[in-house]
Amino acid sequence: MTETPPLGTASVAALRQYVRAAEHKGIDTAPLLARAGLALSPGQPDDARIDGERFQRFIHLLTELTDNPILGLETGDFVQPGSYTVLGYITMSCATLGEAIQYIIPYEKLVGDMGLTRFLLDSDTMHLIWQCAYNDPLVRPQMIDNVIASWINYARWLADDAETSPQAVHLERRSPGAQLEQAYRERWGCPVYFEAQDNRVVASRLLLERPLRQPDPALRRTLEAHARSQLAAMTADTALLTRARQAIRQQLLQGISRQDIVAGQLHMTGRTLQRKLSQEGSSYQSLLDEVRQSLAEDFLCNTSLAIPDIALRLGFSEPASFHRRFKRNTGMTPGNYRAAHSRSP
Repeated sequence: MTETPPLGTASVAALRQYVRAAEHKGIDTAPLLARAGLALSPGQPDDARIDGERFQRFIHLLTELTDNPILGLETGDFVQPGSYTVLGYITMSCATLGEAIQYIIPYEKLVGDMGLTRFLLDSDTMHLIWQCAYNDPLVRPQMIDNVIASWINYARWLADDAETSPQAVHLERRSPGAQLEQAYRERWGCPVYFEAQDNRVVASRLLLERPLRQPDPALRRTLEAHARSQLAAMTADTALLTRARQAIRQQLLQGISRQDIVAGQLHMTGRTLQRKLSQEGSSYQSLLDEVRQSLAEDFLCNTSLAIPDIALRLGFSEPASFHRRFKRNTGMTPGNYRAAHSRSP
C-alpha cells in the first residue's frame, strides 16, 4: 500500500462549487455528503482540506442521482474566485491573463490533488493541458469537464470579457452524444474534440497580454507569501500522516491500537493529533483502517497465520468483525483472498 492516499486531498472550496451547482437545481446535498463521509458547515474555511477519496465518492453519488452526462460542464458555471482558494485571489491581483496563468502550476495543489497542469507556447497559440488524477469511470469525465469549464469561465471573469473564447478544446472523455455536444460549443464558443489524447485548451497567444480588472502587485506579493506558507504547512501535514501511519503499524504489530500512544510517540496530545489529521482531511480512525487493511493483506499473502490470529493481532474483538470489514474493502473474504494471492510456502 502506498504511503499517501491515492487521491490526496481537496479544498473545501472545490467541494462547495459542486454543492452550489446541485442546490441551484434544488438537490439536497446533505444526504450525499453524509454518505460520502463529508461534512460541510457555513463557517468552514474554503482552504480547509477534505479527503480526496471522499470527494470523489460525493461526485459519484451526485452523478448517479442526477443521471446528467454533462454535470461537470454545468458545475463549471458556478466557479468563483474563492473556488481556487488563495490561488484565485492571487490571479485576481495580476496585471495580465498571462501573469495569472503562470501561478496555476506552482499553486494548484492548494485547490486540490485532482490533477496536474502543463502550459505550452506555440508560435501563435498557447496550450493549457490538464491530467486528471481521479480514477472513478463515472467521476473522471465530470471532473475533466468541470476543470476545463471552470478555467474558461474564470478567465472570462478575470478579463471582464464574457465573449473571449478559446480556439479549440480537446477532451479525453467520450462524447455525451451529438445532442449534448452543443452545450459545450455554446458555452465555449469554439470546436470541441472528444476522445482526444489529452485535455487541452488551445487559445491565441495574444490573450496572454489581456489586461485584468483589478491589478494589485503589492497584494499579489502578500498573497503569494501566504500561498507558500500554506504549501509548506501541507507538506508538513503529509509528513505527519506518514509518521502516524508508521506509529500505528508498529503498534498493530504488537497487538495494540491506541490513539493516545500514537499521539505520545509523535510528541503531542491525542486532541492535537486529531485536529492536525482533520486539517489534512484525515482522522485517526481512517489511518487505522488503512494500516489494518495493508497489514491484513500482508499477513494473508505472506504468512501462514490463522485468520482468527490475524484478526486478534489487528485489534478486532472477534474474527467475524474482521471478516465483514475485509470483505467490504476487497469484495472477498479473508480466506478467498489468501487462496487467490498467497505467496507463503
